[in-house]
Amino acid sequence: MTQPQFDNSYARLPDRFFARQAPTPVAAPRLIALNRPLAARLGLDTDWLAGPEGLAMLSGNALPAGAEPIAQAYAGHQFGGFVPQLGDGRAVLLGEVVAPDGARFDLQLKGAGPTPFSRRGDGRAWLGPVLREYLVSEAFVGLGLPTTRALAAVATGERVIRDGFARPGAVLTRVAASHIRVGTFQYFSARGDLDALRTLCNTLISRHYPKADGVLDLLAAVVAAQARLIAGWMAVGFIHGVMNTDNMALSGETIDFGPCAFMDAYHPRKVFSSIDTQGRYAYGNQPQIALWNLAQFASCLLPLIGEGEAAVEATSGVLDGFIPAYQGEWLRRFGAKLGMSAATEADLPLIEALLERMATEGADFTRTFRGLITGRARDEFTDPAAFDTWAPGWQARIATEPDPQATMARANPIRIPRNHRIEQAITAALAEDFAPFHRLQAALADPFAENPDCADLEAAPWPEERVARTFCGT
Repeated sequence: MTQPQFDNSYARLPDRFFARQAPTPVAAPRLIALNRPLAARLGLDTDWLAGPEGLAMLSGNALPAGAEPIAQAYAGHQFGGFVPQLGDGRAVLLGEVVAPDGARFDLQLKGAGPTPFSRRGDGRAWLGPVLREYLVSEAFVGLGLPTTRALAAVATGERVIRDGFARPGAVLTRVAASHIRVGTFQYFSARGDLDALRTLCNTLISRHYPKADGVLDLLAAVVAAQARLIAGWMAVGFIHGVMNTDNMALSGETIDFGPCAFMDAYHPRKVFSSIDTQGRYAYGNQPQIALWNLAQFASCLLPLIGEGEAAVEATSGVLDGFIPAYQGEWLRRFGAKLGMSAATEADLPLIEALLERMATEGADFTRTFRGLITGRARDEFTDPAAFDTWAPGWQARIATEPDPQATMARANPIRIPRNHRIEQAITAALAEDFAPFHRLQAALADPFAENPDCADLEAAPWPEERVARTFCGT
């Protein structure tokens, strides 16, 4: 059995990029879940990870050779208000591992104790948010969407005070292509540190966009990646809930599954996050918020692009590419959800008409689209006539498609991590019953596959089961 081999490029950057910080040990670590397929992808020894030395690393109780634990510095716009210093307040980056195929990944412990960026917080996590992130981030893998991942969940044997209650503590091992955020650039931009911005650009290009030729090309690559990502969120009814600039990873991965949620009944103004009181990050607002965040990133790069009006125009021109890129990807994805192998703008009215009817009639997002395959979509409408008046146009359109059923089957998942099922799994875990968590995780690993044993996980919640608010857990 061998421990991970680290190669820590970020820890070799200048000291102002981070604070060196070891995890705080915990009292009685116990392994809840180990993601063996992910460990294999990373080239890690699963037997070592599952053993006492691996558990010590995953809990923060011991550092393997080669680890250089740091807390990263960053800033960010939080609900539109700029905070010049945030940083990892409860996360410690152990180091980076290079997978057998040469891909580089961060190994980070969330809930690893206080850091210099904790802002008087305890730096810990409680079990609920750890299980939620594990479930939702791994569900994203099954859905085929870019995401950070969960390698392990560990109970700490300690209690964490949240909202006046003592809750069981836990640590999540998060795996990411990197943790470089829009807020990382903002941290140095706010300080006028052009050398650091150049270093970050070079790091980002080297690590994620090696084909980028200069800063403008880098911006264009990031814009394209975010356009694809947000269109993917929209196609599965995902609401991030806290799209602050410090929560936009420049790798193009989804990061920070805090008050996130998947919609049951569709509505473009749907909000779940308890802290999003104004609906800034509602489902339908996510594309324009992504563009707003990208504009903040572009403003950080502007001094490196050039001076004067020409530089501003060049930067704006790149940002202008977001909307058409997003719209093209959105049309492709939603067209496929309706069975179209190559939707065009002429198909937009048909797609939008269905969504409008779904919003009016309270139709379940996932079950409606999957119901187009099974013939049960109309059952999701309060008034089935709303579907019936739309369906003939759709049927005429897909009659020209070679295999619309196969196209829809690939685009429309059967199962998503529904809020009420996640809450039920957390409630059971608080009573030391992890079977619902493991069952849900297994069912979400292949969300497009038929499985009669998972029928209950595919159902929309009854009124008394509905979860109207989700929480950060910090």
